[in-house]
Amino acid sequence: MSYAAPPKRWFIRAFGIIHAAVFRLSGGRLSNSLQGDEICFLETTGAKTGKSRTAPLMYVPYKDGVLMVASVGGTEKHPFWYWNILKNPEVTVTHRNQVLRLRARLATAQERPELWPICIEHYSPFGEYQTRTEREIPIFVGEPVSS
Repeated sequence: MSYAAPPKRWFIRAFGIIHAAVFRLSGGRLSNSLQGDEICFLETTGAKTGKSRTAPLMYVPYKDGVLMVASVGGTEKHPFWYWNILKNPEVTVTHRNQVLRLRARLATAQERPELWPICIEHYSPFGEYQTRTEREIPIFVGEPVSS
């Protein structure tokens, strides 16, 4: 079976910026889904700049938190937020009107076989994305930060 090439990274980045801007400008009323699939917004702290960065992600709820799939549509490089989380693991995820303060950690090799099917269940194109790239698409587990 042949799959389409992954989208260009510049296109994904531009789409993400526009998507996040529409969400913010609409007060969270717009940009909550993409072709019927739920979207959330991940806010990280820049690894190099220390500035707040926002990226739309497919929403994958897991326990009391969220799974964050660093797929970039199956491109060969990790998304910018991958590096941000490694340096600054405290993140905020907004889904519709719910705001979660989470600590993100890279899923272990032992967890991945359980987590990957959950990701695909919530957004089936992740399965195709994995076939487009040589890298194993990372999954971050976002767990609630204790008050």
